[in-house]
Amino acid sequence: MKSIILFASGRGSNVEAVLQYFEKHPGMLQVALIVCNNPGAGVIDIAHAHQIPLLMLSRESMRQEDWIEEVAAYQPDLIVLAGFLRKIPERFVQQFQDRIINIHPALLPSYGGKGMYGMKVHEAVIAAGEKESGITIHYVNEHYDEGDIILQARCRIVAGDTPERLAEKIHALEHFYFPRTIDFLLQS
Repeated sequence: MKSIILFASGRGSNVEAVLQYFEKHPGMLQVALIVCNNPGAGVIDIAHAHQIPLLMLSRESMRQEDWIEEVAAYQPDLIVLAGFLRKIPERFVQQFQDRIINIHPALLPSYGGKGMYGMKVHEAVIAAGEKESGITIHYVNEHYDEGDIILQARCRIVAGDTPERLAEKIHALEHFYFPRTIDFLLQS
């Protein structure tokens, strides 16, 4: 059985999508830990509901990096950033080289980098008059949104689409492709 650790800062809709996908494939995956940096995040309730251990990281503990050994003790096959809004320390990236993936709500390299997440991305895409957007699943390196791309999926932007409507389209792509990409990577 493969083991993953999920990092999330918000509602946890991608975490929930991953859990639901693998519930249909029992015995394939264990979510060993959920890591969160936001005490008001919905992902905390998801961790409790699924009885998954939870590690809360404050800004200070992120900087001190004492949590890295705790995460490493779980010996994960894959680290999955599912809406985690903090930069991962270089030491952590190096320790888990080519085993950390992230999902970004745009077609990288466009609309990536520091401060480009969630609705900010969708607002920028709509304001630029783009005809399509999508998601990028990529490996994490030492720079925001610059790791090697694993998969991109696209959606059309039509006249009248708002950032909120685009967010719905992007979430549909994320919830479909993210769990399947994790599955593929774990079986490779």
